[in-house]
Amino acid sequence: MRIAFVSRQLLFKTVVFGAALLAATLASAQENLSDFASQTPLKLTGEGPWYRVDLPLAVQLNSRQNSLGDLRVFNSEGQPQAYALTLSPAAKLADQPSTAVKWFALYSAADHTETAPGIRVQRTASGTVIEVQPQSDIEAGEEVLRGWLLDTSAIKAPLEQLIIDWDTEHEGFQRFSIEASDDLQHWKAWGDGQVARLSFADELVEQREVALPGRSARYLRLLWNAPQTAPNLTSAQLLSATTERPELPLNWSAPVSGKVEKPGEYVWQLPSGLPVERVKFDIAQANSLAPGTLSGRRSDQDAWQPVSSGLLYRLTQNGQDVVQDELLLSGQIVRQLKLEVDERGGGLGNEAPTVRFAVRATQVVFLARGNGPFTLAIGNPAAKAANLPLSTLIPDYSVQKMNTLGKAEPAGSPVIVAAQPEPAASIDWKRVGLWSVLVLGVIFLGWMAVSTLRASTPKP
Repeated sequence: MRIAFVSRQLLFKTVVFGAALLAATLASAQENLSDFASQTPLKLTGEGPWYRVDLPLAVQLNSRQNSLGDLRVFNSEGQPQAYALTLSPAAKLADQPSTAVKWFALYSAADHTETAPGIRVQRTASGTVIEVQPQSDIEAGEEVLRGWLLDTSAIKAPLEQLIIDWDTEHEGFQRFSIEASDDLQHWKAWGDGQVARLSFADELVEQREVALPGRSARYLRLLWNAPQTAPNLTSAQLLSATTERPELPLNWSAPVSGKVEKPGEYVWQLPSGLPVERVKFDIAQANSLAPGTLSGRRSDQDAWQPVSSGLLYRLTQNGQDVVQDELLLSGQIVRQLKLEVDERGGGLGNEAPTVRFAVRATQVVFLARGNGPFTLAIGNPAAKAANLPLSTLIPDYSVQKMNTLGKAEPAGSPVIVAAQPEPAASIDWKRVGLWSVLVLGVIFLGWMAVSTLRASTPKP
């Protein structure tokens, strides 16, 4: 009975796969490569029949649909291939619950501030830190606060953002390095963190969030660049990814010029509607300070909606520029951006700064059928979405299997072509034959499934 049950499941998945493949092929069977304005040749490596390709941002910008519904892959005979889009879910950090973690002070002797502080750690059997002490004895009054150790062992998902708070006695900028470890012995650099708290125009302006690289770690170590400025933390929280699928990298655009709508208000038009996750502003003028609110919308007819806010600045301290030029967004689709800044801090100048925006990379997985070379096509406003779910395209799909798929890479720059007029109606016998084979294949699979079920059903 167990074997019969497994057989039924396998046949059911096979029939579903065949039906879905047929539906996807029929949905795009009337399309030709010449119907798509952007065509990128692909080079295949590794074993098929499935291949994955990271969609370059330059190619994605040629899409005529926000959902990439006009993306296709063709073989050398002009036949569309079954494919799936692998999209990293938008982070939506503003809606994610944060996780509070414990923090432990890290001290060094006053004459050993150039090296990372040594520590003795007591942990529970699960690895949770319960006490941190200096590795060597330090005389009272000789210790210097170097930074903080965060115990993130209870968070199993990749870490996306750090939010800290500190005592009100410390105003100004806090700059520190971020390192990660799983054993408290070996540390990997995760970049630099920068937060700020400033009294500005009778208001307190804060920047307490730091973006993390989206990787997992049991412990984080924050070491202040200038130990004398390390503050006393009052809270430490982390936002983590909500999916088991690894985050795809961010793709940054080329600089985009904007315009000044009125003093303190800047507007930028993006090439198309995109799920923007970060915006970087070119703050060229020194000693610029601009608390601001960033809004977005999809078209001129839509109302502006706030998508981010924060403190932008380029200030000179101790002969060095201190820069905060990025704002984090939730990943919602926008085509226009508007930044409104408080000009009491000097604003960002009389001209709109150029911006670069980042969107999460998109991965295309296709089932190679027929002969190569294969071509990635995009840019057809009339095309209907034909992508399949990954679990349908690959019947035994798993995150681990994705890493074993063959790879496809652009073999050159996208070729931009003008869409050709539709030819006069005629019978395409090649497509008729293809449809017939696919329909008969699905019917045959269905017949096999029914026959197997009948054979495995015990007779009364």
